[in-house]
Amino acid sequence: MAEKVKSILITQQDPGNEKNPYYDLGKKYKIKIDYRPFIHVEGINAIDFRQQRIDILEHGGVIFTSRNAVDHYFRIAKEMRLTIPNEMKYFCMSEAIAFYLQKYILFRKRKIFYGTGTFQSLLEFLSKHKTDKLLLPCSDLLNQSIPATLEKEGYQYAKATMFKTVCSDLSDLADVKYDMLVFFSPSDIESLFKNFPKFKQNNTRIAVFGNTTAEAAKEAKLRLDITAPNPQSPSMSAAIEKYIIENK
Repeated sequence: MAEKVKSILITQQDPGNEKNPYYDLGKKYKIKIDYRPFIHVEGINAIDFRQQRIDILEHGGVIFTSRNAVDHYFRIAKEMRLTIPNEMKYFCMSEAIAFYLQKYILFRKRKIFYGTGTFQSLLEFLSKHKTDKLLLPCSDLLNQSIPATLEKEGYQYAKATMFKTVCSDLSDLADVKYDMLVFFSPSDIESLFKNFPKFKQNNTRIAVFGNTTAEAAKEAKLRLDITAPNPQSPSMSAAIEKYIIENK
């Protein structure tokens, strides 16, 4: 049987409140839970963006797949001194992203559509605006299934890379050991080995969320102790709790 888990590092930003499942896990099982993003986002400046030869204002609709996309779309527009017309349509992958738009625009007076968290759920709204040219603000690590779907469905769109994902400096963690590391993207795995090329897993438990993260971990020769989502554990916190119970 594996050793009891006493400390966990979540490779994400600290939510900053007690209303999150990891806080509950720590409290319930007396486990030290720390947060540290292994990656962060950096904006592409307006000069570099211009090299993509994309005219933001010739597009009648914008597709937002994340809050980062929202932030950097309006940042680039401001840097280029563009005024986004009131008639612009906004297609957001989730309700949370749609509400986040209020940071930049008057919500009531705009044409805003949102899905349920998947790109597929957004197609219902996009299909009613097939004549519009669409802009897809994204990072350098865009999920390629999104442009593939737009092309397959015959949409006119432009992929606009406005930000990039980079590895964070984790040198201060060199001498810190955790019983479990929790990863949410292939970039998290990349950052681990970029910061610690000689990382040895030994008895460190590895938890991964999503198939692409699992594949990246396997390619890096890591032993996977926890994977999510799965039928028994739809969330990462549920998968971790199941492991803790089974290895008390």
